[in-house]
Amino acid sequence: MRTTEVLIDTGGGRVVDITPAVRSFAEGAGGDGLVHVFLPHATAGLALMETGSGSEVDLEELIERLLPRDDRYAHPHGSMGHGGDHLLPVMVPPFLVLPVVEGRLGLGVWQSVVVVDPNHENDKRAVRLSFVPA
Repeated sequence: MRTTEVLIDTGGGRVVDITPAVRSFAEGAGGDGLVHVFLPHATAGLALMETGSGSEVDLEELIERLLPRDDRYAHPHGSMGHGGDHLLPVMVPPFLVLPVVEGRLGLGVWQSVVVVDPNHENDKRAVRLSFVPA
């Protein structure tokens, strides 16, 4: 198994496309297998979605409706609404498993790998990429 860690900054938006990094890692691993993408953070998740079409804004709006930034949460620390950030990984898991075929990431035409991060208090994220050969 081959593993690496990629550092990203989510300060520019709450939905960040990391497909190029995942694709590069898969190509470097070569062959057939699986790429496991893991986000070791309690307030962010990973998703497959179409990007560049407005879906990022739609997803941010959906998260705001489902997990509003107010004082309803029992979670005791952080800014108002931070308790909702801790609920996000229940709906948007912190991992993905993706196929690699002949060194190419097996995504659909419109699929991108994104980090979903509503937490305004931590913009630095590490993403672990692991290649498990077939």
